[in-house]
Amino acid sequence: MAKGLSLPASRITSDKVTAKEKWLGYLLGPAGALLFNAVLATYLNVYYTDVLGLTTVWGGAFLVIFPIVSKIIDAITNVIMGIVIDRTRTKEGKARPWLLLSAPLVAITGILLFTVPQASETVQVVWIMVSYNLFYSFAYTIFNMSHNLMVPLSTRDTTARGGLSVFNQIATIMMSGIIVALIFPMVIMPSIGVDRGKWIALMSGLSIAALPLTLLEYFFTKERVTLEAQEAGENAEVPFRKQLKAIFSDKFMVIIYLYFLIYMAAGSIKNVSLVYYCNYVLGTYNDGITQTLVSTIGGIPMGIGIFAVWPLAKKFGKRNVTAWGFALYAIGSLICWIFPRNMVIVLVGQFIKNIGGLPCAYVFMALFADVLDHMEWKTGFRADGLAMSVYNVISVAMVGIALGIFNGLLAKAGYVAPYINAAGELVAVQSEAVQNMITFGFVGLEAITGVILAVLLIFLNVEKDIGKKQEEIKTRREG
Repeated sequence: MAKGLSLPASRITSDKVTAKEKWLGYLLGPAGALLFNAVLATYLNVYYTDVLGLTTVWGGAFLVIFPIVSKIIDAITNVIMGIVIDRTRTKEGKARPWLLLSAPLVAITGILLFTVPQASETVQVVWIMVSYNLFYSFAYTIFNMSHNLMVPLSTRDTTARGGLSVFNQIATIMMSGIIVALIFPMVIMPSIGVDRGKWIALMSGLSIAALPLTLLEYFFTKERVTLEAQEAGENAEVPFRKQLKAIFSDKFMVIIYLYFLIYMAAGSIKNVSLVYYCNYVLGTYNDGITQTLVSTIGGIPMGIGIFAVWPLAKKFGKRNVTAWGFALYAIGSLICWIFPRNMVIVLVGQFIKNIGGLPCAYVFMALFADVLDHMEWKTGFRADGLAMSVYNVISVAMVGIALGIFNGLLAKAGYVAPYINAAGELVAVQSEAVQNMITFGFVGLEAITGVILAVLLIFLNVEKDIGKKQEEIKTRREG
């Protein structure tokens, strides 16, 4: 976007973070698109396997190959979008303007994901591949890249930035969690079953609801760090290769990327396994209670953690609290892995695990922002767009790879889609091999990665002197 382009002005004019900014720009605004994405993360694959019955397409290869190929495309568009954001020059910032464009795009492409025509297998396959990439590789990439940069670009005040990170994650964890974890498995899924028409109506409504809320995020956020650079006359474009070299030669950035890659790989497989685990291992198909209990009891810490995690992070450090949290994360997952069919023990394990996951969930973006400031101190320039594009490439690539691996293992283990027998009864039963594979995906893998992440975070001591570095950046600009 050109510098002279006239865009609607932000409703936030204060140089300091305001309450209105927190509640409207960082809590309510992102909730629509993040809620829809959370629903897709849990149920889009269920729509493909159970409603459209695509498990056997291409001998089971379609649902393995298609997500991985699509995420390669998504990764490429994320890099392109990162470059575009870094080269965007407007009075409203470099990332926020793209929120404005993403609002209608997410709504339209979200509807296309589910309106797969009742036609030949070839037509359905083509529709799914095109609609999936229009949503994830185009519309949601634009939203996610710009949205994720709001916290790092909001302010240099680390305390205020940490608070925004918490509010930002409430939109993801609380609002999305309440609906996806409680209302969906308890009320919505039993009522829509495998009825394609009901699926389309529901998902279209969620997609459309994201539009006005995303506009709210645009109007009630402000890129103070970007505007600060513009006022200082720092408008020169840094070459792509120079930015890339700076990112991957910085030890803190490499560590945080590795940390995020491991976390996303395990988390993505866990997310896609959840519904299958509750339907076939711990409970029965769409029983309306098992997934609700697992998500509710396990998710309670994510709610009460809003009040505890940031004070602890300020006192002991974001890195330290997160590392100790992952130790609990591993213990809770291990408990569930040992007793995967015992409801009481699984609920206890999920509760412990999610207590451990609190710091990562709420303060990660503030920690990432510290690394971006460290890089600016070290190199003399910011590479926000490209750094975030690498972050998003990891995110989308792991989601696609995890989905492909999970679907491949389902097919290999002998997964059988639910069907109506001659007596008119719904049959949804899986072999022990399928159940064991699903159990490892939901609880076993994270027991291992929790230990790895706790150890890795020992080396991420970027907070140690970040305040001093920020003062040096300010001194350079004043000079």
